[in-house]
Amino acid sequence: MSQQNKPEVWLRGPLPGIPSLLQPVAHALLQANEEVGEIMAEFPDGLLWIRPAGMASAGFHLQHLTGVLSRLFTYAAGNQLRPEQLEYLKQEEAPLQPVSAAELVERFSRQVATALEQLRNTDENTLTDVRGVGRKQIPSTVAGLLFHAAEHTQRHVGQLLVTVNVVKHQALKDL
Repeated sequence: MSQQNKPEVWLRGPLPGIPSLLQPVAHALLQANEEVGEIMAEFPDGLLWIRPAGMASAGFHLQHLTGVLSRLFTYAAGNQLRPEQLEYLKQEEAPLQPVSAAELVERFSRQVATALEQLRNTDENTLTDVRGVGRKQIPSTVAGLLFHAAEHTQRHVGQLLVTVNVVKHQALKDL
């Protein structure tokens, strides 16, 4: 059965090993992962960094999807960002080295897998525990960070869909 014929992830039932209260987070991340794969199928690498109407590029959305999941899940675990996460953040707009669309999709997929593993190991009794965000340690909670990671991911997948379609349409028009 193709992804288009399957019901959305949240309608496929509970995910094994994921705590009940975190099922919506896992469902949203898995749905995003599937959609990113579909959106980016056969997307030309040469169009990755085009910024239609000055808006964010498809490459930015893909890098940001990966980076923000890493950062928010790090805070949810009660940790501060590592130097490599801060460096990745600086390169989300455009990488220092060439990267393909397929590689960016694969990085996101790996980050989703890492996030799901963290969800499996999250004790539901910690969901209301306070976690500090950023250098200023702005207060949030484990649940707040995990749910924000899911909704933020969904938001950028929607933006990626629009960006990819606009860029592909423009490229076809320019032929």
